[in-house]
Amino acid sequence: MPELSQDTERARAPLPFGVAEVTGPSMVPTLYHGDRLLVHYGARVRAGDVVVLRHPFQQDLLVVKRAAERRDGGWWVLGDNSYAGGDSTDYGTVPDELVLGKVRFRYRPRKAAQRSPLALLGWALSAARPVFSSDRSASRRLRAR
Repeated sequence: MPELSQDTERARAPLPFGVAEVTGPSMVPTLYHGDRLLVHYGARVRAGDVVVLRHPFQQDLLVVKRAAERRDGGWWVLGDNSYAGGDSTDYGTVPDELVLGKVRFRYRPRKAAQRSPLALLGWALSAARPVFSSDRSASRRLRAR
């Protein structure tokens, strides 16, 4: 869950893109703690997209989840790690006005231990990737609950 203050978000408002950092395991294996995200604010959201939203009960906290399904009143969002919690199973449908943007790209920072040429090559090939939509497990998980 990237944590940004409202002041930080307000300062970035004129730009359609912003950067956020992931904290916590709720989106593993898609996103890991420490990943940096390029967020397209105001982008059209479809089922399966990874989105940044305001937490419904703590609106100064921004969270990253997958928009699983469009429902009356907003989006049903789920984390890719079903064991981590902190998604719509806890707080219900998220109103449209709390969904801020869509994650387009993720970047994994290099670890200090990655110094050998082979380790650097492996990092360079896997560090930066686009974040694609996925409806792989969302519908199955929704039916199972």
